Amino acid sequence: MRTATREICSRPTTEAQLDQLSINCIRTLSMDAVQQAKSGHPGTPMALAPLVYTLWNRVMHFDPQDPIWPNRDRFVLSNGHASMLLWSVLHLTGTRAVNADYERLDQPAVTLDDIRRFRQLGSKAPGHPEYRLVTGVEATTGPLGQGVGMSVGMAIAGKWLAQRYNKPDAHIFDYNIYVTCSDGDMMEGISSEAASLAGHLALDNLCWIYDNNHITIDGKTKIAFTEDIARRFLSYGWNVLHVGDANDIDLIENVLAVFRKTKDRPTFIILDSHIGYGAPGKQDTPAAHGEPLGEDEVRLAKRAYGWPEDAKFLVPKEVRTHFDEGIGRRGAKARTQWETEFAHYRAAYRDLAAEIDLIERRALPEGWDKGLPVFSADAAGMAGREASGKVLNALARNIPWLVGGAADLASSTKTALTVEGAGDFEPGSFGGRNLHFGIREHAMTAIVNGLALSKLRAFGATFLIFSDYARPAIRLAAIMELPTIFVFTHDALGDGEDGPTHQPIEQLASLRAIPGLVLLRPADANEVVESYRYIMQLRHEPVALVLTRQAVPTFDRTKYASASGVARGAYVLADPPDGKPDIILIASGSEVSLCVRAHETLSGEGIKSRVVSMPSWDIFEHQSQAYRDSILPPDVTARVSVEMASTLGWERYVGEKGRIIGMTTFGASAPLKDLLRKFCFEPERVVAAAKELLHKA
Repeated sequence: MRTATREICSRPTTEAQLDQLSINCIRTLSMDAVQQAKSGHPGTPMALAPLVYTLWNRVMHFDPQDPIWPNRDRFVLSNGHASMLLWSVLHLTGTRAVNADYERLDQPAVTLDDIRRFRQLGSKAPGHPEYRLVTGVEATTGPLGQGVGMSVGMAIAGKWLAQRYNKPDAHIFDYNIYVTCSDGDMMEGISSEAASLAGHLALDNLCWIYDNNHITIDGKTKIAFTEDIARRFLSYGWNVLHVGDANDIDLIENVLAVFRKTKDRPTFIILDSHIGYGAPGKQDTPAAHGEPLGEDEVRLAKRAYGWPEDAKFLVPKEVRTHFDEGIGRRGAKARTQWETEFAHYRAAYRDLAAEIDLIERRALPEGWDKGLPVFSADAAGMAGREASGKVLNALARNIPWLVGGAADLASSTKTALTVEGAGDFEPGSFGGRNLHFGIREHAMTAIVNGLALSKLRAFGATFLIFSDYARPAIRLAAIMELPTIFVFTHDALGDGEDGPTHQPIEQLASLRAIPGLVLLRPADANEVVESYRYIMQLRHEPVALVLTRQAVPTFDRTKYASASGVARGAYVLADPPDGKPDIILIASGSEVSLCVRAHETLSGEGIKSRVVSMPSWDIFEHQSQAYRDSILPPDVTARVSVEMASTLGWERYVGEKGRIIGMTTFGASAPLKDLLRKFCFEPERVVAAAKELLHKA
């Protein structure tokens, strides 16, 4: 090994030879890692090493010593199965690690030992890019299409930040977003949704580079994918460029320069490549895609590169030096210049600079909850969505970087920001805080994640039933620990006449099953306020806020408990005078009012009942056992849960002796009052269930 290293590194090298040495180092690290792991995708890193080398060492403004400085260029590997591209370049550039508190650490983000342990437990070189686990990863990718979707959110954020904070004498934000994507990304529907919106918005800070290798797992792409992709993107309003040879790094650099000069439209670069480049028996075949090449083929590929055939995980010192003199020097200069400019900016625009500091720390401004509404008791009440709209606008007055929108449903979800100056985010009006996503739920959710990755406080809204369209991106938000806000209205049978296609049944259970996702279903207007008070303080958890379409009573909080109990997930709303109930009624959302009415009836008959409002299972499960036992005393086994949704999961709270009132079928098309009667969501049904349980006891 030492002889081989000496031979490859000691010979005189021109700049072109150093380029090729660095490219082949990325290729061979990728091959060796996949081979040693006996798992992974070697072919794409072998094909795209020249592109990634050019992006990082010649083009991007990224400082490996400070990989989270605010104006860095972003790189998203949407074809996340090619993760060894990213681990290789993060290692070779010497990118430093950053912890969860945004502190820069004096240790590498990815070590050579991490690469040797690719796809192994504890390695910082996992199978797909994982945001927060590995510094330098701008977004968790793997499910194809998600990376390109999130990149549109990043581009929107870049434009919004520039519009709000740049001044004639200070360009604080002017970064670009570079994305590599695959045939699979292009086939997934989310890419069409995202590309269409990006073209409409004229996001000229966004560049997608499409790896046109004509290969998928099952064979040639022509078996399922024959569209004219250039015309497709031209029709979206993108600038389309073509590079016929993925190994031509000078041409790649030139087309990336064209991107940076292009105004008023995003850029789509079609890059013709050869998957498994250099492997004589597997190049341009599906065998190079998703499995190790095999030891013999690895040796033959290394021979084709002029690389020592038996050397494994070889990193010539000239390669590290070459990256230091490229991205290392260029990135440090760009970052230092930015810091100097920002120091002048801070002196001239103190308040705006303070906002940027808060954004970068995911912190809230002082007085962020000033002016939140307090709703008076009202039997007629208010819809959850109406209360939400009022709270959102109160927050928007205090948090300038609260932005969001709906999938063509702002008027229905009541999520339009109407505070002074909010405006719409549109071409030529990038300071608007209202985003119009169109009827694109999947892309909307990924885009909102991209906004959150850029540290704006972002929300996206639609009907709860359409969370099914958004679920993959919601799941990624939870994996990435992003404080994204998903507002879902029309939460149950309240959709009435629209019928079962629009009435959520299994959605609550499905969303509650996502680890790390906080689901809140408030019972009245004041619980909506307290839900937002809880949500806005989160820094690492996404939230699904589930709201009613129909009006629900606003409880008299002088008679019933304070809505501040929302912060603990569940609380005692109503109780017998001695605090010792014989039966407990548990519900979330609109069904809490049914339980309150049942409680009043039972109390009038001398039956001691407790009403527990449980807006969030997840928050409640994080409370101490003592608190949970105080809300649901173990010795009170007579319990009834009420929720207009799937009954799945409620058994953990009602126990073996309890009763679950919920949905075991889909709904129906009818006025709400008829549906409530048909499906037993009436106070007298709750009373009857309670009495039946007590009789059995």
